[in-house]
Amino acid sequence: MDSVTQILLGASVAGAVVPAAHRRAAMLAGAALGTLPDLDSFPIQLFTDDPVALMTLHRGFSHSLFVLPLVAWAIWAFYRGRGGRVAESPRRWFWAIQLSLVTHPLLDAFTVYGTQLLWPLATPPVMWSSVFIIDPGYTLWLLLGVVVAIFAGTKPVAGRALVAGLVLSTAYLGWSLVAKAVVEREAARSLAALGLQDAPRFSVPMPFNTLLWRVVAMTPDGFVEGEHSLVADARSIAFRHHDSDTEALAQVAGFPAVRRLAWFNRGFMKAQVRDGQLVLSDLRMGAEPDYSFNFAVAERDGAGWRAIPPQQLAWPWEARRRLGQMWDRIWTEPPAEGGVQ
Repeated sequence: MDSVTQILLGASVAGAVVPAAHRRAAMLAGAALGTLPDLDSFPIQLFTDDPVALMTLHRGFSHSLFVLPLVAWAIWAFYRGRGGRVAESPRRWFWAIQLSLVTHPLLDAFTVYGTQLLWPLATPPVMWSSVFIIDPGYTLWLLLGVVVAIFAGTKPVAGRALVAGLVLSTAYLGWSLVAKAVVEREAARSLAALGLQDAPRFSVPMPFNTLLWRVVAMTPDGFVEGEHSLVADARSIAFRHHDSDTEALAQVAGFPAVRRLAWFNRGFMKAQVRDGQLVLSDLRMGAEPDYSFNFAVAERDGAGWRAIPPQQLAWPWEARRRLGQMWDRIWTEPPAEGGVQ
């Protein structure tokens, strides 16, 4: 999730756990701890400028459920030894510090980017993909609770506001999982009608909401993409087919950068040739034809391909038009069209 949300989550859990007299200090500490795991980009950049490495190492060691509890314990032990608030209420501060750190990667796992919760195990990143990376429906409740707690200080209403914010934001995550289950059921039915019942697929909410969802399924020559609105749609998902240079992708599958990307995104990639280079796009983040992560990984070498140092590419994304279309799509089901477009 975005940094503001992680700051609010850390402040909320820490402020809700400690004694009232420590609340404001704990909220400040929780805010700092809540954003700490995302600072992993800085040490990674000291060792590499490879964009594929930078992308796939992020949310790694600093988001591991094997690492963060130990870091939290070390921070707690250090401050308990120095006296002060932590020594006055060591048990509550222990849980405040633990929760401020551990809730960060757990929340990240609800997004489609993926979080390496089990690092250093070589399992693919966890991506429950039930919320977009920025979602006001989740963040607003935390923000309201923190604002009330800042002004209320040691008053009982401050603690109740923080707890209420956490309960409501968690309930929103629960709703997102229910919404995803509904979308997945419809996706399975719609894809089965196209003979793609066994195709690898994923679903992800469109930006800033959990009412409109995007579904992508892989095919032998590319992928299909469709949207489903929980508000407006009564018919099956209408999928559009898009080509991918699967032959070229198979030829470079053994290249280190390609192997790393395939592990990270579970094979949800589009391959295309641009100016003699093979460009791989992560299908999970963006929508055809605009994707957030595009990497040139090879260039033509006669009839084959030669690996090159990966380059991250960007091209214009018409955000205003896209968001306007998305808003309209939430409330309006498009005309019926037969088959795959």
